[in-house]
Amino acid sequence: MSIRPIGDKVAIIPVAVEEVTKSGIVLPGSAQEKPQQGEIVAVGSGYVSQITGEKVPLEVKVGDRVVYARYTGVEVKFDGVEYVLLSEKDILVVLE
Repeated sequence: MSIRPIGDKVAIIPVAVEEVTKSGIVLPGSAQEKPQQGEIVAVGSGYVSQITGEKVPLEVKVGDRVVYARYTGVEVKFDGVEYVLLSEKDILVVLE
């Protein structure tokens, strides 16, 4: 089985970013807030424009590394992998 978002939804695997304080202390993952970065592993087919009524494809694609808004999305665990499912509008930037 695989995960397949619908509409404007995307599935992201969160990526923990190692943080270092100004004094050079590395904070372990347990001391940090939940990550807001991740890699897109699946995207929906798009959404229907309320203006034209046409299907609009998503701007992001599988493999994009993104930063998403804090406190958005739904966390799910599927086949032992943790995902964050959210709307494309909750993605702030694509990291290139």
